[in-house]
Amino acid sequence: MIAQALVAAQASVPEDRPAHSLHAYFLRGGSEELDIEYRVERGFDGGTFANRRVIALQEDRQILASSVSFQRREEGPAHQAAAMPDVPPPEDLEPEDAVLDRYRAEIEARAPRIILRPRPIEVRAADPTGLLSRKPALPEQHLWFRARAPLPDDPKVHRAVLAYFSDMRLMATCLLPHGLAFARGDVRGASLDHALWFHADARADDWLLYSMTSPWSGHARGLNFGRIFTRDGQLVASTAQEGMFRRAR
Repeated sequence: MIAQALVAAQASVPEDRPAHSLHAYFLRGGSEELDIEYRVERGFDGGTFANRRVIALQEDRQILASSVSFQRREEGPAHQAAAMPDVPPPEDLEPEDAVLDRYRAEIEARAPRIILRPRPIEVRAADPTGLLSRKPALPEQHLWFRARAPLPDDPKVHRAVLAYFSDMRLMATCLLPHGLAFARGDVRGASLDHALWFHADARADDWLLYSMTSPWSGHARGLNFGRIFTRDGQLVASTAQEGMFRRAR
């Protein structure tokens, strides 16, 4: 829904104003069996910036509310304080689907359906068993991702794919200190809100490193932050997300 809301908002803004930030609230669970209607409201069109509000509905019930901001490119002072973590390159790491296949018989009875089904994004984690481990660990994870097939030379498409993946593993970071494995069905979880800032264009069909940390969890919620880097260390996006998780019974 994040990616589709972004695509809907982009369709209403001139080509020279790329999206620079997205904020979304997940209000209700959605169904894959139903169409989603996206309604775009023109909040603001200025000389440089534009803003759009997008709501997503299924059967006339709101399931997502989001705001997207756009900016015409301009020059200004630039710096990057965040350094890319020193992790093995993707060629040295095992594909995540191969890791899950190895544990399939052990986890498929309780694993969420989305974990084991084929995905259009290839993932290679610096710690291949982090998604499965019940051993308490530091609240951080690093993984490479890319689209499995070449994408069109359209920056809007690459931003949408990046937005799609930015929500897929971020919330699991806050579970790591507690020895809870989402892939083993230890928790029921849901994203509450999600924020994404685009700093530079990047191809989502080239390897990107997603570095994630969680500074806090409590009250059945967890807060997580992420940074997305190109292979040469350029910071191209930042993320923040709070999620709800409850121990499965």
